Amino acid sequence: MATKKVTVTIPEDLLDEIRAETAERGLSAYVAEALRFKRDRDRLAELVDWLQEEHGPVTEDEHAAALDELEELDAEHERRRTTGKHNAGEAA
Repeated sequence: MATKKVTVTIPEDLLDEIRAETAERGLSAYVAEALRFKRDRDRLAELVDWLQEEHGPVTEDEHAAALDELEELDAEHERRRTTGKHNAGEAA
């Protein structure tokens, strides 16, 4: 993958924190990952806006149901992470 060197300005305290946390993988890799994450979130926000224009806003009940489902998924992921096991018949 081609790369290009750029100059950015980052608050010093933030830079110090990031450098302390990313010593192994490097600052450039961390910044690239953060930019990809931000770009993906921006694209998701655009999709949500488009879907709401097409289908109307999400209701409180739909929002609550989605949050409940996310909590269930988080709990399942945590269970799998801590036990290292999957239910029979599920893909790993």
